[in-house]
Amino acid sequence: MSKIKEELEHRLRLRNIKLSDYEDIRGIMTSIYKNPNGVWTKEELKNQLRVFPEGQICIEDNGKVVAAALSLIVDYNQFGDNHTYDEITGYGKFDTHTEDGDTLYGTDIFVDKEYRGMRIGRRLYDARKELCENLNLRSIIAGGRIPGYADYADEMTPRKYIDLVKNKEIFDSVLSFQLANEFHVRKVITKYLPEDTDSRAYATLLEWINIYYEKDEKLIGNKKSIVRLGLVQWKMRRFSNVDDLMQQVEFFVDTVSGYKSDFCLLPEFFNAPLLAEFNDMDASEAIRNLADYTNEIVSRMSDLAVSYNVNVIGGSMPEYDGKKLRNVSYLCRRDGTQAKQYKLHITPDEAAYWGLQGGNGINVFDTDAGRIGILICYDVEFPELGRILAEQNMDILFVPFWTDTKNAFLRVNTCAKSRAIENECYVAITGSVGNLPKVENMDIQYSQAAIFSPSDFSFPHDAVVAQASENEETIIVADVDLDLLTKQRKAGSVRNLEQRRLDLYSIQWKQKK
Repeated sequence: MSKIKEELEHRLRLRNIKLSDYEDIRGIMTSIYKNPNGVWTKEELKNQLRVFPEGQICIEDNGKVVAAALSLIVDYNQFGDNHTYDEITGYGKFDTHTEDGDTLYGTDIFVDKEYRGMRIGRRLYDARKELCENLNLRSIIAGGRIPGYADYADEMTPRKYIDLVKNKEIFDSVLSFQLANEFHVRKVITKYLPEDTDSRAYATLLEWINIYYEKDEKLIGNKKSIVRLGLVQWKMRRFSNVDDLMQQVEFFVDTVSGYKSDFCLLPEFFNAPLLAEFNDMDASEAIRNLADYTNEIVSRMSDLAVSYNVNVIGGSMPEYDGKKLRNVSYLCRRDGTQAKQYKLHITPDEAAYWGLQGGNGINVFDTDAGRIGILICYDVEFPELGRILAEQNMDILFVPFWTDTKNAFLRVNTCAKSRAIENECYVAITGSVGNLPKVENMDIQYSQAAIFSPSDFSFPHDAVVAQASENEETIIVADVDLDLLTKQRKAGSVRNLEQRRLDLYSIQWKQKK
């Protein structure tokens, strides 16, 4: 390789600034700042390095600094939104820096003119975000110049100018770049830098929110990030009594717990084999008799949840109060508490054969492994329900189902995957397989259990985290990362929840819970 070619090659390196970098830094600032007073002195840089060396970042190329980003940690409540640059930097002394602060404040960022267009600034912004996350700070805040405003000051207000930059009707060399790096304008401030004539002394107060910020970090008992799901693809078989049924339930709960799962999901009507006891009855009468077992099964499942340290979602079972027959799924938490979700939408066959009626409420349930929702089978085919749950910050949607044919299964499967993508959450589905001869309306089963996710770079491209073999009794055990959901909702390629046009439409729950 020739010496000339070696000199032309870039060798970019991100690192912390050293005091010996001052001449390179001064050279960049002198070339880009019109006002000589805007150039940091060596003593000022020395002070920044003394109080917060980790916050002073640069990019070098072949040993020469070509860009830098400077910052402090401040207790933002001491300053509020109406501060000036001098106030928040301590008039260049940087005695406003405090390790106990909650905000990373950007004091400056600059790039050598010869390196513009190489996205060097983006690297510095990403490094600042990483620093903010690693220090568990609430946000990054900075006052941003709007140099392009000078050309429009006589015809519009700063607010109007900023709105046009947001909508890409106007390009501003500073603000457009900051907006592209996921900062939002918190407000317009005046007299931030009085000497900034291009901005007419106005500035944008910009903020980037750290979505991973934990206000009160605990040594134990924090919200789980990685959650392990266990799904039981249940084979329908004859059971002579509840004890036989619960023996099989315990086998699967034990198996899933052995893999240290946080949840165990059973299918809709997993207790249907007990209907065989009522073969001589009309279908509607038989299922009402089956409902007599529900309380006992729930009680025993709750004991299993505690004993095996796993949250059990008991598929669904019939519930009859003497007036209404409903289909209900119980959440048996491993701390011994319970909650339940009724099926809201009843299929034509369920209404005709059994006289099932739908419930009237929907909830998100808090657990020690995230906020979850439950939609029973047909309910997942109604997108409004998934969206209502997502608006309550649901992380995982569980869908116990029972389907007899492949086309029925594909409706549930396809809609469940859609709910995961459109609501930026995980969806876990499972059903039953095999057959139940002589059990009316429950005779054949079709299932392929699965776990779905959003479809973006942090997730499987086909939105399938895990999937069982078709029509075989088995389990799925897989991990899902709740932090990735947080990242997706704020920084995904598309952001379905964040970018809804709520000025045009909304979903309203009418029924009182």
